[in-house]
Amino acid sequence: LAEAVIFAMMASYLLSRTLVPTLAYYLLHPHTDNLESESRLVRFHQRFEYHFEVFRQRYHAVLTRVLNNTTQFMICFMAFVFASLLLLWPWLGSNFFPTVDAGQIKLHIRAPEGTRVEETARLADEIDAMIRTIIPTQDLESIVDNIGLPVSGINLTYSNSATVGPEDADILISLKKGHQSSADYIRELRIQLTNAFPGITVAFLPADIVNQILNFGLPSPINIQIMGSKLEENRRYAYHFMARLKRVPGVVDVRTRQAYNYPELKVNADRSRASELGLTQYDIASNLLISLSGSFQTAPNFWLDPKNGVSYPIVTQVPQYAMASLQALRNVPITNAGMTGPPQILGALADIKPAWAPVVVSHYNVQPVMDIFAAVQDRDLGAVAHDINGIIRDMQKDLPKGSQIFLHGQIETQHNAFVGLYLGLFFSVLLIYLLIVINFQSWTDPFIIITALPAALAGIAWALFLTHTTLSVPALTGAIMCMGVATANSILVISFARSHMQEGNSPFASALAAGVTRLRPVLMTALAMMIGMLPMALSLGEGGEQNAPLGRAVIGGLSFATVATLFFVPAIFCVIHTRRNRLAEGVKHA
Repeated sequence: LAEAVIFAMMASYLLSRTLVPTLAYYLLHPHTDNLESESRLVRFHQRFEYHFEVFRQRYHAVLTRVLNNTTQFMICFMAFVFASLLLLWPWLGSNFFPTVDAGQIKLHIRAPEGTRVEETARLADEIDAMIRTIIPTQDLESIVDNIGLPVSGINLTYSNSATVGPEDADILISLKKGHQSSADYIRELRIQLTNAFPGITVAFLPADIVNQILNFGLPSPINIQIMGSKLEENRRYAYHFMARLKRVPGVVDVRTRQAYNYPELKVNADRSRASELGLTQYDIASNLLISLSGSFQTAPNFWLDPKNGVSYPIVTQVPQYAMASLQALRNVPITNAGMTGPPQILGALADIKPAWAPVVVSHYNVQPVMDIFAAVQDRDLGAVAHDINGIIRDMQKDLPKGSQIFLHGQIETQHNAFVGLYLGLFFSVLLIYLLIVINFQSWTDPFIIITALPAALAGIAWALFLTHTTLSVPALTGAIMCMGVATANSILVISFARSHMQEGNSPFASALAAGVTRLRPVLMTALAMMIGMLPMALSLGEGGEQNAPLGRAVIGGLSFATVATLFFVPAIFCVIHTRRNRLAEGVKHA
């Protein structure tokens, strides 16, 4: 965007210095009275000029009153501007980027740990049926289920929903064109599914590519990480933190990525007994692995097909139906290559007990980590981040010794982006001021020029507030763009006033003449920019919600900045230069 604006302005400047004067020389002619012309265009032009001249005279009268009462006007205007900034800006709310309705809904469900994939598929079918009762047929295009992805590097390319095993399922819902708002369906589905399936965890993930990119691959915009080697203490702390987090207004889909109650069978080998029979713990583990998972991991073997030259792995494994009970597991034969006696059964060599274990142990920067995910509904991300940071500060004293807690996700990215944009806004104003100082060879007049910029910020606040638009990266980008156009209009007024005053006129007459004379170009520049931004502000087209804050910020900022340029800037010019002239006269008489 910045490069496009820079190159467009460079091309515009080049054409204004070459092609435009040439065309003006050949195409423009002296004005003549053509009152008897029957051309509709001429009559329209005459009527427009007549009404614009009436408007100019009214503006002249209002500006005269303003310049005669500069103190009262400046106090009222500055009070309105700063009151708007102080009262409206905190209520705008903030998001990283506006939400885009791409016509897709992605739902992640997690059944209790240890659920077989067949049971997860049955739950997914029931949820699909409920989805069809909530979303009407004219809006629903398709439902695609992805069930039971275990943790692996390969599966990360298929899903970013933090799946850990057969109890997980992703449901992708595609909507037809002209559908009802996806946010409304998500809100209804979240309520209905939570009530109908209390034993499962339901979460809505970013479905479209835009939101997935904004989340940087995370399944939720909020990611709280608890790092440390004390897994059990961190787990208890995380559950306590989640209880606090669920009470934050606007926070939904609070869950952990890691599951800790996965059922398992713990096999404790009797090493003395095994040694008496010529076996080792390694023999017990390898035989058990071959029986349950196959021989490929311990003794890979291949068969070469002589017809096509392709090698196929040969795997031996106990059939699943033959390993359906604990007694069948106890009867697994244990042997090794050097054993001369009959094979021993597992039950005679080991003690088998049921236990619970984590499904997956995640690491970040080498340390074990526990991830808490959450999403936002009916509230801006900035307000939620403020509350979450308050919880983190409040619970910092309860954090296990040696552990750390971090807030990641869109909240962290938004904070960094906003800091950069606020700095960009500040330095843009500073660089504009210094550039005008160099060109005007004055410190005072450039200051008068940029006095219109606070009004632009107030206009941005009012535009976002009235359109129920939160502060976001596009809105701040629009604010930076608005600074340049608002400054250019003020330069038109002040440069004319300076020239007029250098001819021997008073600051009052110079300010009045500058406002009246520069009224047309100021309005033309502002209206051209605002009309060009109007389709963007109305969020027309596919994905228009993404850039709507930029257009609204530019329109609101230029509206107020134009008023400031036509009234406040001449008043400031009149006051400052009148006082400078009085001081100069006092020094001269002294």
